[in-house]
Amino acid sequence: MRTRTLGSQALEVSALGLGCMGMSQSFGPRPPRDEMITFLRAAVDRGVTLFDTAEVYGPFHNEELVGEALAPVRDEVVIATKFGFAFDPDGHQTGVSSRPDDIRGAVEGSLSRLGIDTIDLLYQHRVDPGVPIEDVAGTVKELIEAGKVRHFGMSEAGVDNIRRAHAVQPVTALQSEYSLYWREPEDQILPVLAELGIGFVPFSPLGRGVLTGQVTAGTEFGEGDIRAHLPRFEADALRANLALVDLVQKVAERKGVTVGQVALAWLLAQQPWIVPIPGTRRITGLEENLGAAEVELGPDDLAELDSASRSVQVLGDRYPEAMQRMIDR
Repeated sequence: MRTRTLGSQALEVSALGLGCMGMSQSFGPRPPRDEMITFLRAAVDRGVTLFDTAEVYGPFHNEELVGEALAPVRDEVVIATKFGFAFDPDGHQTGVSSRPDDIRGAVEGSLSRLGIDTIDLLYQHRVDPGVPIEDVAGTVKELIEAGKVRHFGMSEAGVDNIRRAHAVQPVTALQSEYSLYWREPEDQILPVLAELGIGFVPFSPLGRGVLTGQVTAGTEFGEGDIRAHLPRFEADALRANLALVDLVQKVAERKGVTVGQVALAWLLAQQPWIVPIPGTRRITGLEENLGAAEVELGPDDLAELDSASRSVQVLGDRYPEAMQRMIDR
């Protein structure tokens, strides 16, 4: 597996990371823990070094899973986790919170669940409009100075907050959705990241499965699958959105690879500091995704994909209204 460097803070990771959320929530029943531990260790064996988790995934279950699985190879991997949500006494997520005391408490909890001494990359999961971003960045700076965190990241943050946070504590990476299916970050976010020397970690780089070519207009999303409640996956919207897959398929067939590999290779071709984190729970899916790092797209391929992406208007919001309001733009 080739490596890439995130930001001017020089965090070296595998060219493709692994999003771990689906091992605990959002995509149907939770798989057996022992199977996921085996899977995570298999990812390490195949060269993956960046593993993405968060306290809210589960909640809490995902960090425990990732920590246990990666304990034998702790020095070989980069573990990224996130703070920024509030929880009630029963562990249910109740909203955002990035108050300094809550950040410190979240970090202590994450360190304990992960079984590590230092978090390699700590993201603010969502911007908290009730807390000045300077206070957030300053708190993370203190945690870095204390040796509990190595790198500061932000997730779904807008330009103003990125700039203000970076002035207090350099931001190593921003995490937001980005793919052939969703190109909003190109307008304002990517130019600022290039200017400031911040790496970019796209989540949902396969459009929550749409760009794998395995989702059809007739696909039914079962109990516990978040896609059953996302506007983009409503019947009419999904039918229209799948037109993009048909166009990407033409490039995939010409290259002798899969639609998903083309989609990931396109992302990798955008900037050398972009590191996608596709999620999967299957070895076959993992190996397919990692194979994208070897797919070479020439100028004509990239121009065709760019044209295809711009010709299809993606219908439906990314999230239901309440979740959409948590995105800082």
